[in-house]
Amino acid sequence: MNEIQDLIKSGATIVDVRSREEFEQGHVTSSLNIPLNEVVARIDEFKSIQQPFLVCCLSGGRSEQATEYLQSMEIKCLNAGGWQQVQGWLSD
Repeated sequence: MNEIQDLIKSGATIVDVRSREEFEQGHVTSSLNIPLNEVVARIDEFKSIQQPFLVCCLSGGRSEQATEYLQSMEIKCLNAGGWQQVQGWLSD
């Protein structure tokens, strides 16, 4: 198992950075939705999440952008890629 899968299995928080509309069409159970365009404005919310946490989106692009920004702010998180893959790991 890799580090991301280990964090998923240990119950790490999952933050989905897709739009609200995309999130409502399907998401990882119990994940938080903070759209990419709100990440900077909601930085205090990220700081309050137990770290490390995971960031996902549709395919991994937006979550990579969010992860790079959050890590630059000294917030410990990992890009988990697409939400459907994360959902699959939860089911394993």
